[in-house]
Amino acid sequence: MTDHARESHRDPLREAVETMHAVRDRCVWTQQIDHADLVPYLQEEAAELVDAVEAGTRADLKEELGDLLWQVLFHAEIASRDQTDPFDIDDVAAALAEKMVRRHPHVFGDAVATTPEDVLVHWNAAKAAEKRTRTSVLDGVSMHMPSLALAQKMLGKARQVGVAPEPPSTPPADEAGLGDAMLALVVRAREEGWDAERALRQRLRTLAGEVRQAESR
Repeated sequence: MTDHARESHRDPLREAVETMHAVRDRCVWTQQIDHADLVPYLQEEAAELVDAVEAGTRADLKEELGDLLWQVLFHAEIASRDQTDPFDIDDVAAALAEKMVRRHPHVFGDAVATTPEDVLVHWNAAKAAEKRTRTSVLDGVSMHMPSLALAQKMLGKARQVGVAPEPPSTPPADEAGLGDAMLALVVRAREEGWDAERALRQRLRTLAGEVRQAESR
């Protein structure tokens, strides 16, 4: 087989899966890691991917996507060796594909969506059908999200049941009042279509630049 033919038959994603399998088999550190142990690394890699999206290069983006993919492969490899309920990366991928087909009936079925709003209606309907056992609009909302992003998410959920926090009328006098004031800013952000978490990150990046500039004087 020629080098070109070998290249055309390569499956880089499968190679990554097999690499992860070998690492789990042969690396003594990796062998000791479980799902919970991986959580800090997952959070760190996700944060680094956000940095690459918002302020990095194309090379940064490619690298950080790979690092996050490694976390998915790692979790799937751990799960594949579970004694009571094993599943592997193929099961994960199959379940994902099935879910995405269900949630895009305008792509894979007879439904029609001519606007982004129409797409959202189909998505939410499919999601509601999948999550019939949920008893609250907050079910499935992770409290481990960054607080500003969580506030923005919960405000949307709250609106679905007619709950709308009132903005404070006076400057905050204590920590609880500060929380009210911060929530009011997130309310404004949602009304304007802004991302509160991203806005603060961008401002902090500016601050970081100011700090480094001061250090170089």
